[in-house]
Amino acid sequence: MNQHNVAAAADPVHVVNVTVPASARRPTEMTVERLPFTITIAQNPAELEQAVAVRHGAYARHVPVFAETLQAPELSDFEDGAVVLLASSKADGSPLGTMRIQTNSFKPLDLEDSLALPEWLAGQRLAEAARLGVTNERVGRLVKSMIFKAYFQYCQLHAIEWMVITARAPVDRQYDRLLFDDVYPGLGYIPLHHVNNMPHRVMKFEVGTAQERWAAVNHPMYDFIFRTSHPDIDLGVNSIATGRAIAASHAINMAVPRVQTAQFACA
Repeated sequence: MNQHNVAAAADPVHVVNVTVPASARRPTEMTVERLPFTITIAQNPAELEQAVAVRHGAYARHVPVFAETLQAPELSDFEDGAVVLLASSKADGSPLGTMRIQTNSFKPLDLEDSLALPEWLAGQRLAEAARLGVTNERVGRLVKSMIFKAYFQYCQLHAIEWMVITARAPVDRQYDRLLFDDVYPGLGYIPLHHVNNMPHRVMKFEVGTAQERWAAVNHPMYDFIFRTSHPDIDLGVNSIATGRAIAASHAINMAVPRVQTAQFACA
């Protein structure tokens, strides 16, 4: 991924140093929370352009030179096995946040252009999150948290075994708090081609053990992910069909109006 990764979704998360076995947690009823925005998969060129506008504006605040390369959709946005998430305001439809999720169902992850994954991991079902960005709206932190939840739920829906991300310092500490760990312990930060050769750690997270591991440390993510329902996250569109449809439409209609990118905060 890049320095604007899902790690930022962990801003309010702090691991509690108390071990509570999963079996000791009392079951509770699911809480339903409504949001002032929706999170969906971009389904047409206009929605993709909205996501790209947020992406570019977020990166421009911190890495303006690299951001210049992100003013248009990337090839990875259209590939089979990839989707672009879009958070949109319910009030006026304006874009609030975005993330690209790429699986290895059809090709290796983008990060594998720079680093070969261990054979045991490369053979698993993986999903890399990249290009996270949010606007500078007051709900920005909430949007980031919800985009992370959407990423996690997407992995569950598509039987993804491992979430894989890349993170620069100090964003990587947020991943640490989420209980991600290094793909190669001790390797540290390495330049990655798909993030302009900026040094990042490459980190992983096992989806199937998340509930047990978060419960064991009383992690806030446990209730947020497993005890709270957010109906405004809608990931019902098939990723392959969506990517192909956007690519076809984009090839026909390249004159989609740009969304203003001023006053965006990066993830």
